[in-house]
Amino acid sequence: MNFTPSAGDELQSEYFVSRANAYEALRAIERLRTQIAPLLFISEIRTVAADELWMSPSQGRDSVGIHFTWKPDQAAVFKVLSLIEEALEPYRARPHWAKLFVMPAARLRSRYEKLDDFERLIARLDPSGKFRNEYTERFLTGNGREDA
Repeated sequence: MNFTPSAGDELQSEYFVSRANAYEALRAIERLRTQIAPLLFISEIRTVAADELWMSPSQGRDSVGIHFTWKPDQAAVFKVLSLIEEALEPYRARPHWAKLFVMPAARLRSRYEKLDDFERLIARLDPSGKFRNEYTERFLTGNGREDA
């Protein structure tokens, strides 16, 4: 390979599924290979032990992370992310918070059982909203509840 992943120009996505569903989830991704391959630099699979961190994609379940390093074509990547998320829907995939995903806020919220507790913590520690932005408003303050 004459490519170094994470050089800075590429886009990244990662979805976490229960380790118990890893095989089926990977098969679902494999069926999208003709749509994924033209946009992909590299993919990585990793296993992550369950934790109890409220907003962790591995909270409460041993997980497998399915990582994608994409070529820098955001519009095309967003289209394929819709397909990936649809294929992973039966496995309740949780996207990595700091990478690209297109999951509607309401669906994302349903993946994190401690999100309401986290929102109460945000309200208590940042009552004026100094550390909020469009992203946190959409996903972390209840404003995305009506998204479908």
